[in-house]
Amino acid sequence: MAPELPKHALIAVTSHYAPFYANGDPTGLFYTEALHSYLVLKGAGFEVDLASETGTYGIDPHSIDKMFMSESDYEIYNDKSHEFSKKLAAIRKASELNPSDYGLFFASAGHGSLFDYPTAKSLIKIAESVWERGGIVSAVCHGPAILPSIIDSKTGKSIINGKRVTGFTDKGEEVLNVDKIMRESKVVPISQGAAQAGGKYEEPENPFDNYSIVDGRLVTGTNPASTTSTATKAVEAFNAL
Repeated sequence: MAPELPKHALIAVTSHYAPFYANGDPTGLFYTEALHSYLVLKGAGFEVDLASETGTYGIDPHSIDKMFMSESDYEIYNDKSHEFSKKLAAIRKASELNPSDYGLFFASAGHGSLFDYPTAKSLIKIAESVWERGGIVSAVCHGPAILPSIIDSKTGKSIINGKRVTGFTDKGEEVLNVDKIMRESKVVPISQGAAQAGGKYEEPENPFDNYSIVDGRLVTGTNPASTTSTATKAVEAFNAL
């Protein structure tokens, strides 16, 4: 590992919090994608920060449904004194951070990511710095919405150009009944964004199965259930540098 690569991770969080679902509910951060990645990274000995583009966030209410949350997840969610709860409440603004402080970048998600990640200049700058210095860039679910915008200075192309990548599937959007809403909102689905950037998009047979991919220093996962495996593989890739 290069001596300048710190064991310090940044978890990116979407700033977008606005009505999205057919019933008027907002989308924003998918809670467990930030929580589970944080727990894996902290457990592996990383210093971990959370940041969004604007320094604000909102939790997608659908993400805290019992379908997606375990008993231990709810315990942390309801415990404002837990270290994760404190970090999230005091979320940083990406532009106020020093990109060179980080050796691993992890993009958590929620449908909100589709709206702000592609143009989140400060988060992108941090990820580009991590990549440039030989670190790990990882993303889960809709987090890969940021990847086409992360440019490799050596090639002038996205870091996913020519690489295997996954993310939330088109079939998954249909199952959640938000595919039409996404088209109306003019956001780019993960598979389409990856293909446009030259990525080799792959997906599991079941859109909600745990599925994560490592291609060199790029680590991606398909859905919320893949968060732990994606973060674990990101740690393994970092340790192998």
